[in-house]
Amino acid sequence: MQRFLLSVDKLSTWLGKLTAWAAVGLTVLISAEVFSRYVLNKPHAWVLDAQIMLYGTLFMCAGAYTLAKSGHVRGDVLYGFFRPRAQASIDLLLYIVFFLPGIVALTWAGWTYANESLAMREHTFNADPIPVYPFKFIIPLAGGMLLLQGLVEIVRCVLCLRDGAWPAREEDVEEVDVDKLKEMVHVTDADVEAAASGARPLPAAQRQEGA
Repeated sequence: MQRFLLSVDKLSTWLGKLTAWAAVGLTVLISAEVFSRYVLNKPHAWVLDAQIMLYGTLFMCAGAYTLAKSGHVRGDVLYGFFRPRAQASIDLLLYIVFFLPGIVALTWAGWTYANESLAMREHTFNADPIPVYPFKFIIPLAGGMLLLQGLVEIVRCVLCLRDGAWPAREEDVEEVDVDKLKEMVHVTDADVEAAASGARPLPAAQRQEGA
């Protein structure tokens, strides 16, 4: 079971990292359009629509990735003080009552919406129309992945209720915890301030560990 849960985590992570390249595409596209519009005086009507599609792809496909990393916004004021079983009970209730109906509706409606767009070969309405229907299939794709990841999270809640501890997750890049880093290299705030002011360098052992 744990292997299956981590496999879905890896799939969500892979999709999230793949679509993260849309940010690079957005940067290149916007930069090129700014140059073309203001330097060459040749604006392109289709660029705005393409930007919206790229951003929409990035936003939609990040949902499953963020859920896999437990990164969605939650009210941790009280939740963080609860025991794992209490947290799992709350999460399970919210997944069943709110998450599943909403995401199932999103996926179902998105599939219908995308197929209708494909049937009419829908394009944008501007001087340089581009096809819309390929982008609209991102909706059921993202919804399906989010639903799959949500089912995995429901299984995690059940396992936590049974075992009293949260199952492991697929690890990924995390923000640096400066305080923990200082503990690891045995450096205090006073050492950092002294080194920054030039009063004294960090001890050799600390510099080596910090490197």
